Amino acid sequence: MKSSPHRPSIELLFKRGLGSAEIARRLQISSSTVRNVVAAIKKRGDASEVKKSGRPRSVNTRNTRAIIKKRIIRNDGLSLNRMASQLGIARSTVQSIVKNDLKLKSYKLRRGQYLSDKSRAMRLEKCRKLLQHFQVRRVSDVIWTDEKIFTIEPLPNRQNQRQLLSKDDSMSPKRRLAHTAFSRKVSWFGPVSRQPVYQKIVLMDNLLPWVTQHFAGGPFILQQDWAPSHGSRSTLAVLEAHFPGFLDKNLWPASSPDLNPMDFSVWGMLEGKIAGKVFATVDDLKAALEVAWASIDDGYLRRTVNSVKKRLRACVKARGSNFEI
Repeated sequence: MKSSPHRPSIELLFKRGLGSAEIARRLQISSSTVRNVVAAIKKRGDASEVKKSGRPRSVNTRNTRAIIKKRIIRNDGLSLNRMASQLGIARSTVQSIVKNDLKLKSYKLRRGQYLSDKSRAMRLEKCRKLLQHFQVRRVSDVIWTDEKIFTIEPLPNRQNQRQLLSKDDSMSPKRRLAHTAFSRKVSWFGPVSRQPVYQKIVLMDNLLPWVTQHFAGGPFILQQDWAPSHGSRSTLAVLEAHFPGFLDKNLWPASSPDLNPMDFSVWGMLEGKIAGKVFATVDDLKAALEVAWASIDDGYLRRTVNSVKKRLRACVKARGSNFEI
């Protein structure tokens, strides 16, 4: 019950024999206030306020900590807000238990691919080769290629893709990689899974005319990943005939989206330009992507491409493992 400054006056008038209604009229206060004070007088003999003793009861108990720990073991991607809501306690309490008692921290899911010991060793070797290669060739001469799937539904917020881990586990295989589920979609730059489609539509009908126009006989270097359709004998023949100097399998490491500007930056830029929008059809999505693509600043692209050598050095420092910049 909320304390009232009229308690002494109410007690005095009540002991003089006045009723609650008369006391309320004389003091010009609500009848409910008078009735509450009178009830306290009848129960305890006076109107003094009962003071609480000791510390307030804490919800950070052994049982609460055990429940939270069990839930994180079962699903380390569960958000603190959801846990707080499910347990009926403050988020700050959950955060305190996770941080101070369980010694866990919220990490963003890594963007990258799983790398075996063999994959890391190959990445390390090829990153060293690429650094040597770009001592004599310009990284700005590279034509970077990739494929990307966009959906007509709003894109998820990557900041919400997190995982609760200890500091030691944050650099271990327990740390998961971000992934996306797709529904209705468009593949930017077209599907390239079939070999004839890649050779004719992507390389000959689209890329070669663009290269002829933009480089006008000057030097350029084609980069591509090494999907099966990209490394077949017939595709290699097309590359050697029309795209000499391409980065072959001996130079470009597999499973390395963190080294390709399209993967580590440009696709994210495009996502940001259409984020939060819902498209009724795939054609609407294509039109929005074309507008977004045309609006990308050349200065941004130069800075992004120039960061590739820094990333190659970071990969070497990480001994071929996934790295973060």
